[in-house]
Order: sequence, then C-alpha cells, then structure tokens
Amino acid sequence: MSDIKLDGGEISVLKALGFSGNALYGKQLLLKLKEFGESELLETMRGLLMMGYILCDTHNLDNLDDIEHANFRVNSGYAKELREAVDPRRNSGQPSRRVRRI
Repeated sequence: MSDIKLDGGEISVLKALGFSGNALYGKQLLLKLKEFGESELLETMRGLLMMGYILCDTHNLDNLDDIEHANFRVNSGYAKELREAVDPRRNSGQPSRRVRRI
C-alpha cells in the first residue's frame, strides 16, 4: 500500500490524465475538468507538478492559457502508487469479489 494521500481535486486531475503514460494536451485536459475554477485548477496542477506526480513540457503555469498550451502526463515512476491511491480497494489485500460462473 502506498503512502500517497490525494485530495478530491488531485484525484480528478489524475483520472482525467489517465495512467497510460500518454501525453494529454492541456486543451483536452481543460475540457475534461470544466467544473474546476481557475485558481483551484492552477493550485492543484502546481501541487502535482511540485511532487513530481505529473510531468509537463513547460515550467510556468500562471493562467489557463499556459495550461491550454502545455502537454501533461502522469509520471510513470509513480503510476502504480498513484493508481492505488486513487482507488485503494484495487489492491487492499482482500480477495476479489469477482468469481467465475460456470
């Protein structure tokens, strides 16, 4: 189990980016995260970048235009731990409820 603790905004951003390692254009990311206010989104993105959980091709995120023109992806070094932090039931050590029906 990972020690990564995420708040709701961070979870939303990570789910929007996906864990495949593929880059997502900022314009597409903004479309997926319409419910965020500008300051909330900027603060969340800066926090994820500062912790190294996501990677970006630019260093300055001062406004939504900067996000729109950047590319983002989840850091592959943290992908497994982040996936577990987003959905803790995924790897909780309990057997799966899924069963094979004959």
